[in-house]
Amino acid sequence: MTRNVGRLRVPAILAGAIAAVVLLTGAATPAPTPSPSGTADPDADPIREAEYWLDDYGITEAWKTTRGKGVTIAVIDTGIAAGSEQLDTAVTDGIDVSGVGSADGRTPVGAQDSSHGTLVGSVAAARGTGPDTGFIGVAPEAQLLSVSVGFGASAAVPFVDQVPEAITWAVDQGADIINLSWTTNTLSWDESWDEAFLHAFENDVVIVVAAGNRAAGTRVVGAPATIPGVLVVGGVDENGKASVEASTQGITIGVAAPSEKLLGVAPDGRVVSWKGTSGAAPIVAGIAALIRSAHPELDADNVINRIIQTADPVAGTTPPDPEYGYGLVDAAEAVTANVPMVADNPLVDVELEEWIRLYRRGDAAPAPTPTIGDVEVPPLPPAEPPTEAGPPWLPSPDSLREGTLPLIAGSAAGILVTLGLVAVVRRIRKARSRPSGNTQSRSS
Repeated sequence: MTRNVGRLRVPAILAGAIAAVVLLTGAATPAPTPSPSGTADPDADPIREAEYWLDDYGITEAWKTTRGKGVTIAVIDTGIAAGSEQLDTAVTDGIDVSGVGSADGRTPVGAQDSSHGTLVGSVAAARGTGPDTGFIGVAPEAQLLSVSVGFGASAAVPFVDQVPEAITWAVDQGADIINLSWTTNTLSWDESWDEAFLHAFENDVVIVVAAGNRAAGTRVVGAPATIPGVLVVGGVDENGKASVEASTQGITIGVAAPSEKLLGVAPDGRVVSWKGTSGAAPIVAGIAALIRSAHPELDADNVINRIIQTADPVAGTTPPDPEYGYGLVDAAEAVTANVPMVADNPLVDVELEEWIRLYRRGDAAPAPTPTIGDVEVPPLPPAEPPTEAGPPWLPSPDSLREGTLPLIAGSAAGILVTLGLVAVVRRIRKARSRPSGNTQSRSS
C-alpha cells in the first residue's frame, strides 16, 4: 500500500511548492481469522498465527537474543494514531510537519490514507495485547517516533519542504533508524533534501525505504529509494516470490521482505489486512532495530552490511538482483552470525556527500577582493661623480667618440672613394683620345 507522490510542474509564483497525487494499492480490510490446521496449536492466538513472517524470516528466533530494547525507530508517514493498546507504549515522541496534524504527530493526516502511518508503525514495533496475543511488531521493545506528513492537498505545507524538516527532527531526537514507506515516482529529489539526508548519515542513522508497488504505478524505484546510502526494500509474496503487484524493481533494491497478506493495526485499534512494500520496509526497519540492540557497537554501514550479507539469495538470481537485491532477509542470522566489519556502506559506490559534489551545481564562490599592499622598490645604483665641465667650444671625450671621430672617418672614406672615381674617369678619357692606328705622311 505504498503511496506515490508525483511531482507536477507549477507556476513560478508557487516556486518551492509540490503537487502530489496519492495512489493506494487497495484499502485495508479486517484481518481474516485463520482456520486451525491439524498441526496448529488450537490455543494459539489467530493473529499471531497469521503473522507468518515472524517464523519464516527468523524473527522469533532473533527474539531469543533481543527484542529491540534501547533502539528508536522514526516513522515518517501519516502519523501513528493514539489510543491503541498495542502502540501507545511504543510511541515516545512525535511532531507534525504537514501543518494540519496535531503537534505530537499522533493525529493521522490525509483523507484517504490516514491509517497508513499507524499500520507501518505497528509492523515495526507493536506490543501486542499480551505475551502471546494481539498483533506484535518485529522489534516489540523498540521505541517509535511519530512524524506526521501530509501528501498532496491534505497538507498546508508543500511536501518537498516537509521531508527535510521531518528527517532533521527525527535525527535530532535520537532516531537510530528512519522508515520511509512512500515514493515520489521520480528518480531525482529536491536539492533541499540533500542536507537532511547528509545530516542523518553523519549521525549514524539507518534509513530504510520502500521500493514501491507496480499496482500503484511504480515500475521502477523512485526517490527517496534512489538516494545513495539508504536501504531499499523490495516485496515478495508469502512463498518468497517477487510480488507482481505489491513490489517493483530497481538496481538500488538491497533486500526483499514480505509485502503480501500482511497484517497491521489500524487507527481504531483493529487488526486489518493490507499489502505493499510499505509493510515490507518496517519489517526490515524492525530487523535493523534488533541488530542495533544486540550490537550497539556497530555503525549504520555495518548494520546494513549485516542485513544484506545474511540475506538468503533467491535461486536463479545473481545478487544484487533488481527484484530481490541480495535476497530475503533473515533476522536470526542478521543478529547472531559472524559478519566481518566493513569500512563503508556496501550498497553504494559513491557516498551522498561525493554525489552532491559531483552532480549538484553549487553557487560559485565569490571572486576574491584584490588588496594593494606596500610595494618595495629596489634602490637605484649610486650616481657617478660629476666631472668638471671644459670650455664649450672644445669637444668633450664623448663628443669625440660618438660624433667627431665617426664623422672624420666617414668623410675620409668618402674623399678616398671620390678620388678613386676621378682617377678612373681620367684614364677612360685618356684612352679614348689616342689614335686608333699608324699614319704615314708624304712630302710633295
